[in-house]
Amino acid sequence: MSFLRGARTIPALAHLPARSFSSSSMNNAKIMAVLYKGGKAAEEETRLLGTVENKLGMANWLKDEGHEFIVTEDKEGPNSVFQKNIADTDVLITTPFHPAYLTAELFAKAKNLKLCITAGVGSDHIDLNAANEHKVTVAEVTGSNVTSVAEHVVMSMLLLVRNFVPAHEQIERGDWNVAEVARSSFDLEGKVIGTVGAGRIGQRVLKRLMPFDPKELLYFDYNELAPQAAEALGVRRVADLGDMVSQCDIVTINCPLHEKTKGLFNKELISRMRHGAWLVNTARGAICVAEDVAEALASGQLNGYAGDVWNVQPAPRDHPWRTMKNPLGAGNGMVPHMSGTTLDAQFRYATGAQDILRRWFAGEKQESHNLIVENGEYATKAYGDRKR
Repeated sequence: MSFLRGARTIPALAHLPARSFSSSSMNNAKIMAVLYKGGKAAEEETRLLGTVENKLGMANWLKDEGHEFIVTEDKEGPNSVFQKNIADTDVLITTPFHPAYLTAELFAKAKNLKLCITAGVGSDHIDLNAANEHKVTVAEVTGSNVTSVAEHVVMSMLLLVRNFVPAHEQIERGDWNVAEVARSSFDLEGKVIGTVGAGRIGQRVLKRLMPFDPKELLYFDYNELAPQAAEALGVRRVADLGDMVSQCDIVTINCPLHEKTKGLFNKELISRMRHGAWLVNTARGAICVAEDVAEALASGQLNGYAGDVWNVQPAPRDHPWRTMKNPLGAGNGMVPHMSGTTLDAQFRYATGAQDILRRWFAGEKQESHNLIVENGEYATKAYGDRKR
């Protein structure tokens, strides 16, 4: 049956290969998943696998295998289900969309914890240095969201550059004033566009931008692309970040959050951008200083800011990014953290998380590209120059 047909055509992950349901070498493990609550939407649409209601499609499998499986959205404070159960949990499953922050203090309490799985991409909500210290493996489903996020980035650019949101809001109000919205509507063609980070997502963004015929595509990354890849994408590397953003009409952030990228886009760096540039961030909210972005948008230094990631999730009602505008009352393209959690992406990260768990049960080697830390060491350079 087609994955895109009715809500109940795919009963969880029942159509996965049989090997995914093989017997475990470890019995009676305690697995805890911290997911977001989907409510009526998740009840009606069972392909919303990343929700409390649909439990990543794992519940029946884990029950049949004899494991305890706790699924909760309750993650804040010492009395939360998350913190009250972390002490004797063997495996913790989290998502970037409703992150349970696993701090060094909680690692010290988690005496049984052996494996952390991020159902998605981005494990910055886990203290990776503490994971190394306690010899806890951290793995994520690398590549599960790259297409979804790259498409969202390009969509966000178009929303900002074409001034789409204010134009649509005008129609909803019953108004009709073409000049009011066209005064700040432009083409992607002929623009200089730069990405901070040219990994799996960044490269897919660049590839999708090529048909728009931009004036130039630029990238900043401590890892230089192979010459063949750079040539195929028609992209030029700029060694200094400030230099790159000063050349761009549009900047997109596609790098992980770690010590060296937290607060990277602050008042000083934003001041080096072209006046009236657009900024898109689908990486992590904390890479940008929230107040500095809002101030830059209000002043017109930024003509627009869009993305789906917030420095606090769920974002508080008074978060400045909810209502910030440019001097023309436009320029806000913010949405909830959704770019990497399309129904297609949820299927990929649910099946990927299950495969990581199955391998761990069976004592099999994990796919190397999914490993973040293992045996007390970093297994990837994706999180920058990290100490071991």
